[in-house]
Amino acid sequence: LARKALVLSPYCADAYNLLAEDTSSLEERMNLYQLGEEMGRRAIGDLFFKRNAGHFWGLVETRPYMRSLQGLAESSWESGLRQEAIAHCRELLRLNPNDNQGIRYQLIQYLLAEGMDKEAEELLSRYEEGTCFMLYSEALLAYRKKDNTRAAGALREALKSNAHVPPYLLGRKAIPVLLPDFYSPGSDEEAGIYADMAIEAWKETPDALHWMAGQVRS
Repeated sequence: LARKALVLSPYCADAYNLLAEDTSSLEERMNLYQLGEEMGRRAIGDLFFKRNAGHFWGLVETRPYMRSLQGLAESSWESGLRQEAIAHCRELLRLNPNDNQGIRYQLIQYLLAEGMDKEAEELLSRYEEGTCFMLYSEALLAYRKKDNTRAAGALREALKSNAHVPPYLLGRKAIPVLLPDFYSPGSDEEAGIYADMAIEAWKETPDALHWMAGQVRS
């Protein structure tokens, strides 16, 4: 059906998105998302971007393009094109600061993994919320800055938001190979998704996981 849609119109971004989701080739997936992003932008038009940047997701016709750009960010990161992935996430938040797609949760982990702590701190200040994605990130960032009091407090709040996270990060539970499509706040599914996104940043921060293990025991 996606291929038939593209015969009718090469500007159908969601057709490229569906084909991208269906392939096991990372290179092909990234190319399909790239096509979806390009064709989606053409379908919307440059004038539309200028007039509506800032509240894109509220306009339904933008969503295929936004999905393509999110997929392009994720596949770029997987391909090692990390700065490109970060740039795509920044663009998504520029177009839709309300962030209905949850791009901030990806971006904060990308920034921490790349050691871009200043921008990570700015993002945390911009989206102050009690989700495990942001609270555990705040704890890690404070630990990196050697702000022990703030780090311990943030970790306590993070544990309240989702106590299932530490076993995944500490290797006591295996991070699922197939991540769920949906989760509820505080659930084991949410913890697995966060751990999959954040494990690199935690591992690359010297002694951070050892510190977490000590804090959890106490």
